Amino acid sequence: MGAARSVDDRRWPDFISFGLLTRVFPPDVVDAALVECGRVERRDRLLPARFVVYYVLSLALFAPCSYEEVMRKVMAGFEWALGSPHQRVVPTKAALFQARKRLGSEPLRVLFEKVAVPLADPRVPGDFYRSWRLMSIDGSTLELPGSETNVEQFGSPSAAGAPALPRIRVVGLIECGSRAVIDVAFGTCGQDEQTLTESLVRSLRPGMLLLADHAPLRHRLWDLCRSSGADLLWRTDAALPVEKRFSDGSFESRVNPGTGGSTQGPDPIAVRVVEYSRATSGVDTVGGERTIRLLTTITDPAAAPADELVGVHAEQRDIETLFGVLATHRRGEGAVLRSKSPDGVIQELYGYLCVHYAVRSMMRWSGLPCLVTGDSTRRVK
Repeated sequence: MGAARSVDDRRWPDFISFGLLTRVFPPDVVDAALVECGRVERRDRLLPARFVVYYVLSLALFAPCSYEEVMRKVMAGFEWALGSPHQRVVPTKAALFQARKRLGSEPLRVLFEKVAVPLADPRVPGDFYRSWRLMSIDGSTLELPGSETNVEQFGSPSAAGAPALPRIRVVGLIECGSRAVIDVAFGTCGQDEQTLTESLVRSLRPGMLLLADHAPLRHRLWDLCRSSGADLLWRTDAALPVEKRFSDGSFESRVNPGTGGSTQGPDPIAVRVVEYSRATSGVDTVGGERTIRLLTTITDPAAAPADELVGVHAEQRDIETLFGVLATHRRGEGAVLRSKSPDGVIQELYGYLCVHYAVRSMMRWSGLPCLVTGDSTRRVK
């Protein structure tokens, strides 16, 4: 009562949020990305390239805010965190649009690739299974503004009545424990998700266990992932013949990729199969249970018993909607991305991914747990 509001409307939570960005993406790393992409300043500008990079990140960090409001937060953050002079004049929305266009998407892509590394810690439960770092593939499509260029570049799903908004397909390689996205691929809404997944093989390493749900067993994709040295644990709906039964209930089988599980054809793949039942109320079940089949490259049951692999694969269901909810959580239910140009869309998505990685990094620094749920209805056959 009687206290006057300060004329300085800057808020400490905004400073802390901006400080998170400068900690995960320090200025020297941002500058290195700009140099690599040839975005070095040739003259002094009202909106220098480094400043615009942090502005794009802040658009994701403060997603519900307007362009101008985000810029006010960035200017205040630069003054507080980096010691830069506080700029009193807020650039116009047109100037901000031109600055983003001048920057392009490449510096954000390079910045993400430089910083996004696995965060898992063997001491943290759920990050590893035995000696394997748990990884997963997740894919989704995100709605975009209905500009002509977005429709032309990314396409839109067919819809009855009014034309549907354009969509971009996103597929990412995700660390199960930390939920950090460490690699990503973008494509049109009609592009095959399996083709995009092939480009993520570059980030697979020996000692990883890659989980996938409902992955079509294609010889090329399986071989590409296996050739990286990583082990695989994929779900399939195909009923496979038993060639050799192991003591833990799993069995050895052979499947010819691309034939729906048939053993006929050249070069069948030798796999170990784990079958289990999960209670469900779906219409495709018999007696309240559904049979789930997992294929793995880990052929030794002693190294990875069947019941343990069932529990490990449950991690996949916890993260498989990550991309589907990412923009919703940041922008709000029913909201689409801001950008009306294809390059702006890619730039904006890398901004979201960078901020998501920064938040996951902060959770690891602070010791906050990631939500891991279990399924008590699993039963190994």
